[in-house]
Amino acid sequence: MGGKRRKNDDSDVEDSDSASSKRKKTLTTEKKDQLRPSMIKNKEKRSELHAKLKHQKKLDKRAKAKSRDAAIKRALELGEELPEKKVPRTIENTREFDETVCKPDDEELFAGNEADEFSSILHQQQTPKILITTCRFHSTRGPAFISELLSVIPNAHYFKRGTYDLKKIVEYAKNKDFTSIIVVHTNRREPDALLIIGVPNGPTAHFKLSKLVLRKDIKSHGTPTSHKPELVLNNFTTRLGSRIGRLIQSLFPQDPEFKGRRVVTFHNQRDFVFFRHHRYIFENKVVKKAESKGKKDKDDKSDNVPEQKTIARLQECGPRFTLKLISLQNGTFDTKGGEYEWVHKPEMDTSRRRFFL
Repeated sequence: MGGKRRKNDDSDVEDSDSASSKRKKTLTTEKKDQLRPSMIKNKEKRSELHAKLKHQKKLDKRAKAKSRDAAIKRALELGEELPEKKVPRTIENTREFDETVCKPDDEELFAGNEADEFSSILHQQQTPKILITTCRFHSTRGPAFISELLSVIPNAHYFKRGTYDLKKIVEYAKNKDFTSIIVVHTNRREPDALLIIGVPNGPTAHFKLSKLVLRKDIKSHGTPTSHKPELVLNNFTTRLGSRIGRLIQSLFPQDPEFKGRRVVTFHNQRDFVFFRHHRYIFENKVVKKAESKGKKDKDDKSDNVPEQKTIARLQECGPRFTLKLISLQNGTFDTKGGEYEWVHKPEMDTSRRRFFL
């Protein structure tokens, strides 16, 4: 009895040893499969593994493309439906649905737009007149940025800030029939914020300004003319976005001069507003097109037929910068007793929801 028990115990030990050895083998294989270049300390081996992984990824991508093309070809030959095209997963298409997105048949929105602060300018009953100034302590790049803003926005006038309080500047703008005030704020010799105040009744929008590139720093930049530019607003789809879009729209005249071929674009993406200023040019380009690849004439030359194509070319005029809305306040600028429509919160940056645009 005792010997038999010992045998069973020995067999149990052997089974446990074999199971543990198998488990160790699987763990080692999993570790080898999960080995990444960042885990290797040796620089040469790390770069060698990185090159191998990159090459394998390229081969896999080619194989997937070949199989997809073969499936499409097979479906066309058999007259079947084409395989479903895969849509890449991006931040834009994985955002949560926003109930405040405006619809084309939203009568309430259009009724509100007819009675808001910008309706007189957008209906061309009033000509926009812009006052541009700075904060009290401005830097060298501040005036350079303002001079380029003056070339972008028609009927804009620059006034030195001096020691005047912003509330007094708002009163002055009201008396001189200005429609908007733009305050360029600078920090550490760099413009970092824009304050846009609607006159006389607001609203006041505070934007964070980043990624500023002046005209002189743009390669092959163009010089804009004095014509009134066309205005393009993209993706201002929610109710708050519509309000911000109308605020920006009120800075520009609503009768663009197409002869100047100037375009000012405010493009919203992921709640950042990208500003671009371009000038477009139409050119007639002569393109030689062969009638047939195999045919040749007596002089062993193919018959080329000249063909004219009209090509549109863009030339950036500058400046280039990015805006992010920090707050929207009712009425003119008032830090103490002002009522805010919308205020940016830090947790909004980590969410996938489209908050204001």
